[in-house]
Amino acid sequence: MTRVFVYGTLLAGEPNHRLLANAELVGAAVTKPVFALADLGFFPAMVEGGDSAVRGEVYEVDPPTLARLDVLEGHPRFYQRRRVVLADGTTAETYVLSPEQAAGRPTISSGDWRARQGAKS
Repeated sequence: MTRVFVYGTLLAGEPNHRLLANAELVGAAVTKPVFALADLGFFPAMVEGGDSAVRGEVYEVDPPTLARLDVLEGHPRFYQRRRVVLADGTTAETYVLSPEQAAGRPTISSGDWRARQGAKS
């Protein structure tokens, strides 16, 4: 099993959450404040090197589910799956973009995709 931190369209109630149907929710989580959360329109992207703590959820996923997440996220061609340290000191895999890929995109300073989505409605 692999712990995965999700922060956008994979969150509970979001369009791609169905891919986590067989996963076990560990709980809500937040990263250390070392990321930027880029707004790519229909989905966000964590970018290393910012000063925001990103809010999300951690799930325990089996190998087939992790493989499906890799396909969704375009790993390794688009997003890169990396291990990150969360604010509570635990670690999880997550998907990040390079600063070059997110250049020129607006950022979500709150680090909270759901709050950004609510602000758009």
